Amino acid sequence: MRLQVKGRNVDVSPSIRTYAEEKLGKLSKQLADPTQVELELMVEKNPSISENHVAEATIWTKGPTLRAREASVDMKASIDQLVEKLERQVKRYREKRREEPRRQARNGHLPEPEPGMIPVAGEAEPAIVKAKQFSVKSMTPEEAVLQLELVGHDFFVFRNDGSGDVNVVYRRRAGDYGLIEPTE
Repeated sequence: MRLQVKGRNVDVSPSIRTYAEEKLGKLSKQLADPTQVELELMVEKNPSISENHVAEATIWTKGPTLRAREASVDMKASIDQLVEKLERQVKRYREKRREEPRRQARNGHLPEPEPGMIPVAGEAEPAIVKAKQFSVKSMTPEEAVLQLELVGHDFFVFRNDGSGDVNVVYRRRAGDYGLIEPTE
C-alpha cells in the first residue's frame, strides 16, 4: 500500500505521519495491493468550528474509490475516526462483492473474483437502528435556517411555503447554508 500524507494549514510532524501510517496500515490487510492512499490533514481556521482538526482520505483500489472525512478537536482522534469509517466502507463493499457471486450462481452464472479485495467471513450489512417521524411544517427557507440554528442539528426538513414541496436546509462545512429542493 502506497501512502501519501499531506498537510493543509498544518505542518505534518513525523509523529503524526508515523501514527497515520500505523493506523492506515490496518487497511492493507483488507485491501489487496497495489492500493494508493492519500491522507490530507488540515486545521480549519474558522473560530466557530470547535472540531477543527480534519483528516480526509481517498483510497484508490482496483475496485471502488473510497473516501472519508472526519473532524475532531485532536488530530489523532480524527485519524482514528477516519480509519474506523474506512474500515466500515471496506467491509460493506466486500460484503456486497461476496453476495453478487452467490446471486449469479443461483441464476446459473459463474462468479468472478473481485480484484483488489480480500474476502473476510462474518461481516454484516449496516442496519437502520432508529426511525423517527415528525410533522413537516410549512415555512420559508429563511425561517427553516432559523429553526436549524435553534435545534442545533446539521440539517432541517420543512415544507416550502412557495412551492409546497418538502425541502432540506443544511449547514455546509464552510459555515454557510445549503438548500435541497426536489425536481421532477
